[in-house]
Amino acid sequence: MIHVPSEPVGRLGTAWRECVGTGRMELALRRDYQDSLTLLQREIDFRYIRGHGLLSDGMGVYRPYEWQSARRVHHAFTYVDQVVDAYLELGIRPFVELGFMPRELASGEQTVFWWGGNVTPPSSHREWADLVRATVTHLVDRYGLDEVRTWPIEVWNEPDLPDFWEGADQAAYHRLYEVSALAVKDVDASLQVGGPALSPGADEGWLARFAEFVGGRGLPVDFVSRHAYTSGPAQQVPFGRHQTLAPAGRLLEQFAAPRQELKGTPLSELPVHITEFNSSYRPDNLIHDTAFHAAYLAPVLAGGGDLVDSFSYWTFSDMFEEVGVPTALFHGGFGLLTHRQVKKPTYHLYAFMARMGDEVLARGEDHLVTRHTDGRVTALAWAAPGADGHTVHLSVPVGGDEVFLRRSSVDEERGNAYTAWRRMGSPRSPRAHQLDVLHEAAEPVRSHLRLPVRDFAAVVEIALEKNEVTLVELEPVAEEAPPWWDEGRLLGGGNTR
Repeated sequence: MIHVPSEPVGRLGTAWRECVGTGRMELALRRDYQDSLTLLQREIDFRYIRGHGLLSDGMGVYRPYEWQSARRVHHAFTYVDQVVDAYLELGIRPFVELGFMPRELASGEQTVFWWGGNVTPPSSHREWADLVRATVTHLVDRYGLDEVRTWPIEVWNEPDLPDFWEGADQAAYHRLYEVSALAVKDVDASLQVGGPALSPGADEGWLARFAEFVGGRGLPVDFVSRHAYTSGPAQQVPFGRHQTLAPAGRLLEQFAAPRQELKGTPLSELPVHITEFNSSYRPDNLIHDTAFHAAYLAPVLAGGGDLVDSFSYWTFSDMFEEVGVPTALFHGGFGLLTHRQVKKPTYHLYAFMARMGDEVLARGEDHLVTRHTDGRVTALAWAAPGADGHTVHLSVPVGGDEVFLRRSSVDEERGNAYTAWRRMGSPRSPRAHQLDVLHEAAEPVRSHLRLPVRDFAAVVEIALEKNEVTLVELEPVAEEAPPWWDEGRLLGGGNTR
C-alpha cells in the first residue's frame, strides 16, 4: 500500500506540454494537418510547435531574381503567414527552427529526406544573414515584438550528423550560428536565439566546444537544445523498420546530459530544451502505434520536467513525409494521431497528463499522484512495458465521507485502434465505416465507482493489464438526492409513504 501524503512534494510543471514536433512547416497548409492540430489543442493544449523547413524551398521565402542586369533577392512570406496565423488561432506558438538551406543559396546539392531539404552551408553568409534578418523582422512586424520575443529561435537541426549538415563540420556550423544569432539580435536584442539542436549520438565534446566558441566570441545564446531517442540500428523491411529499444530511463539520462556537459561553462545556467524526443528515430516503426509505446513513455512524461525546461514529442501527427508518403493508415509514424485523426495510445497518455493537477503528492516507478487547486486528486498509473500487469494500491487523502472515482484506461485491447485495425485486416486505406470503427476503438474505456473515505483517505486499487496506462480521478461526493429517492422502488412496489 502506498500512503499518499496530504502535503505536496513538488509541482508537476508544464515541461511535458511546452512543445510538440511537426512535419515540415508547409504541411500545415493541408486540411488533415489542421484538423489534427485542432483536436490536439482542444484536448491537450501544447504551448509551442517545432518543425523543419521554414526556409526550405517549399515555403518560398528566398526568391532571387534578375533586374536591370543585377542579381537581387526578394523575401516572400505568403506561406509563412498562413502557417503562423493558423498556429496562433489554435493557441500554439512557433518554436522557430532556422533551416534548411534554400537551393539557390546553397553551396552544394546534398539533401535529406524524401522532400529534399538542402543541408549544405550558404554560398553567401551575407545573404543568409539577410534572409534570417528579413524573416525575423517580418514576424515582428506582423505579430508584434512582445509576442515574437516569446518564440525561441533555434539555429539548424542536428549539425553533428553528416545527413543533416554537410560533413558534420562543426567549424562551419559555428560560423552559421554566429551569423544567424547576430542577425536575430540585429532585429531586437530581447529575441531568444539558441542551439545547437544536437542528436543523441553527438560526441561528448561537441556541446563543450560549442560553449567554448560562443563564449570566446561573446556571442548571444539564450537556450541550449538537443534531441533524445532510444532505438538501436534499424532492421529494414519494405516500408518499415524494426529496432531494439533501450530502457525508457535512457531518455531521462539524455535529458540530463546537457547540464552535466555544460558544468563550469558560461552556458551552464541556460534553459535546456529537448526539441525532439521519441523511442525510435524512424517514422516507419510500428512501435509508435502501440500500447507498449504509451506505457514505455509514461515515466518519461511523469519525470522529465525535473531535468529540462521542455521536451518536445516528435511528432503530433502522421502528416509527415520524411521517408515518403505513408503507404497505410497505421505505418509506424511518429504521430500521436494517424491521418484522419485516429488517436493512438500515446495520444491518450498526453491527454491523461493534461487532466493532472499542479501539485505532486506522490511519484513512483509506476504512478504519479497530483492534486488540483480545487481539491480533486488525479492518479496516473502504468504497467511496465511488455510485462504482465500488476496492481497499484493507493491510500489517497481526500475530504468528505465518500468519493466519486472516474477511471480512463488504454491497453492492448482498450483505447487501441491499432489492435482493431490489425483484426480488420490492416486495411491500407480504410473506408468510411471502417474509420468509424477505428475512431470508436481508439477511445479509452471509462468506468465509475463510489468509494468510502475512512480516516480522511480512500483506498484505491488500480489493477493494470499488460501495457496499460490509466487515469484515476477522485473528488468528494456532495450528495444532493432528495430523501425520498429509493432506487428499489423504480418499478413500483415497496413502501408508498
